[in-house]
Amino acid sequence: MITFPKPDVEQFLRTFSIGNFAVSPDEKQLVFSTNLSGKYNLWAMDLPNSFPYPLTSIDQSCQELLYDKESRFIIAGFDHDGNENTQFYGIPLKGGTMKEIAHHENTRNFMPIISNDSKKLYYTTSRGNPSYLNAYCIDLESGRETEVLEGDDAATYLFGISPDEETLLYYKHFANTYTLLYAKRGNENILLTPPTEKQHTVSDGVFVTDSMIYLLTDYDSDFTYLASYNLETNHFSKVKELENESFSVLKYSKENQLLYVTSQKGVEDRLYEFNLQNEEWRNIPVPCSVINKLEVAATGALYLFGMSATKPHNIYKKTGDEWVSLTKYTVPGVDSNELVEPDIIKYRTFDGLEIESLFFRSKKENDNGEVIFWPHGGPQAAERKSFRASFQFFLNQGYSIFAPNFRGSTGYGLEFKKMVEGDWGNGPRLDNVAGLDWLINQGHVQKGNILLMGGSFGGYMALLLHGRHADYFKAVVDIFGPSNLFSFINSVPEDWKPVMDQWVGNPEKDKEKLIEYSPITYLDSMTKPMLVIQGANDPRVVKEESNQIVQALKEKGRDVDYMLLEDEGHGFSKKENEIAVYRKILSFLNQFVGVTEKA
Repeated sequence: MITFPKPDVEQFLRTFSIGNFAVSPDEKQLVFSTNLSGKYNLWAMDLPNSFPYPLTSIDQSCQELLYDKESRFIIAGFDHDGNENTQFYGIPLKGGTMKEIAHHENTRNFMPIISNDSKKLYYTTSRGNPSYLNAYCIDLESGRETEVLEGDDAATYLFGISPDEETLLYYKHFANTYTLLYAKRGNENILLTPPTEKQHTVSDGVFVTDSMIYLLTDYDSDFTYLASYNLETNHFSKVKELENESFSVLKYSKENQLLYVTSQKGVEDRLYEFNLQNEEWRNIPVPCSVINKLEVAATGALYLFGMSATKPHNIYKKTGDEWVSLTKYTVPGVDSNELVEPDIIKYRTFDGLEIESLFFRSKKENDNGEVIFWPHGGPQAAERKSFRASFQFFLNQGYSIFAPNFRGSTGYGLEFKKMVEGDWGNGPRLDNVAGLDWLINQGHVQKGNILLMGGSFGGYMALLLHGRHADYFKAVVDIFGPSNLFSFINSVPEDWKPVMDQWVGNPEKDKEKLIEYSPITYLDSMTKPMLVIQGANDPRVVKEESNQIVQALKEKGRDVDYMLLEDEGHGFSKKENEIAVYRKILSFLNQFVGVTEKA
């Protein structure tokens, strides 16, 4: 009998991912963005077959993806090496030479919508109005463009078009917790939620007729629910809400007269079906914990792309009451029994607020006794039961991981989500400290012996916790985290800047608070060994954020290593970079296994 060695650590990071997908209206083809070759390209499958073939070879990730209404071509949006300046291209169904559709250097383009006759493309762009955005309509035959929407007081995104194309649906983004949905009909702009001074959000909306719109909103509620708006009567109505669940995505099946609604409840998603004819509501079991994207084909068939803590990204089709997996992504060469499901932990923080967390415990045969504390990014996001190859990679090496959903996280209501606004460095920090204390009090780790790692806002929090609570840790990893809130506010994309006063703070009015909340204020206290990771093309947290703190710490003679990726942005789009980064982190953390720091 042949015996085989234990899987190499790199096999966990060799797990392929899916970034986006779309199904042709005739359901003869499915296209998806994946890194099968090690870099993201578009691949397709001729349904019902599931053997993929490549459509592009540009080695770039795809942000937007849709078919024309007659299944003749694909519209795709790509940026370059993570710079998030997405441009739109037309692609033949079998691949080949791409045609530029909306291509303007140094612009950010969003949310392409194809007309019912497939002769026009609507889209939102930063071109000409980088702070508030405009929307255009392109004639796909002549290339002529017409402006259809101009943003003025907030970033404005074209969202949908009525079946007769006489009414535009758009939303204004005043803040992550304050978005309003409007219908533009001629010169009339109709607000689709009742007027109120209380901030609320509208997260999705669809036309079911030329005059009837269904939308997801938390107007006059803490959690997002299903509502309707009748343009003929100007009547807003609450349709369906569930306790402690926030509806997140809304899809309409014209063929079956059904609405499909995804819902976030803490760390997991759910899927529901609402029958517009008899108003029946039912839960639909799904094959994953987190739904990344839901698509309804013209026939009414349902497709979803999702994942779970121990199941990588896959695309599924609903056939009867069963979900059939169209892709077969697993962790290569690793049995599913070797992967770790998290425990859901709840603890009380400094002011009595309940914090939900995921605790991934390394299996006994691997356990090296070390715990990584992981504050998530966002901050108005959450750590979910998502598949992270990096988590399973570290778990297999013996590291346990604790990931709290501190105040500001999504999935716990609007009030909870708003708690981080203007308070980046106090309440969320103390929630994380309470999580650290929970680990210590439960006997999982000793104070001074915790490993700290985070990315984006999690990187910011790692830096801040290091600067203000260094006695909890023995080593720190910062992955593209803001280090100075003043320079961060000034360097974000232009369409982010109008929301920064509410989200982070005003550099003049909130000067003292921003000094207090900036990690770079606490250089003297940052005494633990550090590793900093940064993408050179990152438009959200620019490389100067990492450069300045690395330089300042080195001038103080601190132990800090810096890894700058020249061809990445805010994340890892290239498999070799991702592998190199996590091998570097593993090598860094392994220095401290079994090393006991005095508190």
